Amino acid sequence: MAQSVIITCAVTGGIHTPTMSKHLPITPDQIAAESIAAAEAGASIIHLHARDPETGRPTPDPKVFMQFLPVIKNNCDAIINVSTGGGLGMTLEQRLEAALVTKPEMASLNSGSINFGIFPLLQKHSEWQHSWEPEFLDMTRDFVFKNTFKDIEYTLRELGETHGTRFEFECYDLGHLYNLAYFVDKGLIKPPFFIQMIYGILGGMGADPDNMAHMYSIAKKLFGDSFEWSVLAAGRNQMPFATQSAIMGGNVRVGLEDNLYIGAGQLATSNAEQVHKIRRIVEELGLKVATPDEARERLGLKGKDQVGF
Repeated sequence: MAQSVIITCAVTGGIHTPTMSKHLPITPDQIAAESIAAAEAGASIIHLHARDPETGRPTPDPKVFMQFLPVIKNNCDAIINVSTGGGLGMTLEQRLEAALVTKPEMASLNSGSINFGIFPLLQKHSEWQHSWEPEFLDMTRDFVFKNTFKDIEYTLRELGETHGTRFEFECYDLGHLYNLAYFVDKGLIKPPFFIQMIYGILGGMGADPDNMAHMYSIAKKLFGDSFEWSVLAAGRNQMPFATQSAIMGGNVRVGLEDNLYIGAGQLATSNAEQVHKIRRIVEELGLKVATPDEARERLGLKGKDQVGF
């Protein structure tokens, strides 16, 4: 428990829709403001998707990303992490488009294919602001989030080797660790690497503390001390799992991408509110929160002066 805790904040994501919370950032100005405030609250990594400013639908358009990435970079020191998960239903080429153009310090990389079911969210609302919202959610009844070995290798080579971007390896299931081990053995993933263990997505690992303990145990067997690890849990499990990760020596992720609430039945009014909460918990555990520069050093990043925006 001696190492400082890296806080990642996932600001908007591509899962929740505008009807679900008026506080979900949609426009480039909103995404930039929320990101800067989250960094000021203590997040050293900002994980970013983009949305159509008019409808709130996830978009892969690099032009939209470029409306907020430079603003965030110029107004805080946080590490900018561009998602390659995009929005459910996008092709790999669409998902990679913004990261290949902007060449960030860090990007997410999904480490295996899963059924990705967010259709249960349909039950929470009877009326929707936009027609795309219920259609988007219902589509996931018959949807596989595709991340094949070919997809992963292509991303590692085209974004990692070509542009020097390092990755947040998102692992939704135990087998995803073994997928990473395959690429480590091939020399395509080099330490130190950053594993984001994800719980509570329908189709992935359930939010059970035993799953976290086992996942970490297997990661240690596979990778020894060559990796950093972090935890996110969807919905109401967000804070309990982040707390447990910090206690176990891991890092944490919060943000409105993963959970729209700050407490039972209480919508979070901002991403910074969640960052403040987990920071308080971490510090009350006797731990320190990592600065962006500490995180850069530990994760072996190229630096904010080497990006394409």
